[in-house]
Amino acid sequence: MPYRKTNIVNLIIIAFVGLMLSLQVPTQNTYQIALLKYNGGGDWYANPTALPNLVKFCNENLRTSIDENIETVEVGAKDIFNYPFIHMTGHGNVVFSSEEAQNLRNYLLGGGFLHIDDNYGMDKFIRTEIQKVFPNNQFVELPSNHAIFNQKYKFNGLPKIHEHDGKRAQAFGIIHQGRLVCLYTYETDLGDGWEDEAVHNDPSDKRLEALKMGANIIQYAFTVAH
Repeated sequence: MPYRKTNIVNLIIIAFVGLMLSLQVPTQNTYQIALLKYNGGGDWYANPTALPNLVKFCNENLRTSIDENIETVEVGAKDIFNYPFIHMTGHGNVVFSSEEAQNLRNYLLGGGFLHIDDNYGMDKFIRTEIQKVFPNNQFVELPSNHAIFNQKYKFNGLPKIHEHDGKRAQAFGIIHQGRLVCLYTYETDLGDGWEDEAVHNDPSDKRLEALKMGANIIQYAFTVAH
């Protein structure tokens, strides 16, 4: 009898654990990412088809469950903490107020991840504004063997998607206490490569290269960076 009671108890426990796991499946690994809206007059809304295409690619190839509806979040908004990954792009002016800079800092130190993709023209602005967020940290160039280039897809450094000034593509990061909290991709224009083919008429191999690098960034941000 004690043996049978033990078996029954074990079966109940197993059934309960199974039920709990089944209830968690719909929400497991479900994320939503956002586009960062900033002040200063820059076109934060550039490349409107980029993120939806990247999310679709990740869901199909990384088996992620990212919501294909891309939210927009302002730098100083409390809602910023709802998104594990935020993307920022544009061609020009970027201005963070002191309150916005502090909010963004709190977000990044709290586990969030910011990817900044220069769409050509952001560089001199973003370097100044990120200094407001991390006054004691400088952008450092990530080596070609950094983990972000060695996720599902293997790269020898940042790929070059669009040509602008003949400069090499570079990946810079803000690293806080050993953790990469902000990635800045420069002279590559990944976002253009993520857009619908008809927007820039990029060759299919270049678009695929951009999407694979974007998938690496997403995978890194959701796993290693946390």
